[in-house]
Amino acid sequence: MIVGSGIDIVEIFRMKDAIEKWGDNFLSKIFTPREIKYATARAFPHQHFAARFAAKEAVVKAFGEPKKFPIRWTDVEVLNDKEGKPVIEFHDDAAKLKNKKKVGDVIISMSHSKNYAIANVILLKSKK
Repeated sequence: MIVGSGIDIVEIFRMKDAIEKWGDNFLSKIFTPREIKYATARAFPHQHFAARFAAKEAVVKAFGEPKKFPIRWTDVEVLNDKEGKPVIEFHDDAAKLKNKKKVGDVIISMSHSKNYAIANVILLKSKK
C-alpha cells in the first residue's frame, strides 16, 4: 500500500548559483557529509547536488503536511547502494516521521541532464 508519493524537478543552474553564492554554509545546511563527498567527487557535481535536492523535496512531498511535521534537509540522506541505485536513509525527525506514518520501503528514482534534475519517491506502508 502506498503511503505517499512525491516528485520534484530542479534547474541545475539554480543549484550551481546557490552553491557559488553561499558555499559551504548552504551545502552543510542541505546535504550530509556523505552526500557532499559523493557529489564533489563527480565531474559535474551540481547535477548530483540538484538530483539529491530534488529527492529530498520529493520525500517531503510524499510525507505531506510539511508544516505539521517539519524535518531538516539533512534528516533525509540520499545515498547509493553498491550497484549505484539511489536509496534513502532517514535520520532524527525524518526517522520519527517514517515510523509515525508506518513507512517501510522507499522507492526512489532520480535522473539529471545538463539543465535539469528530477526525482520521484514512493513511500510504501510497512508490512508489520
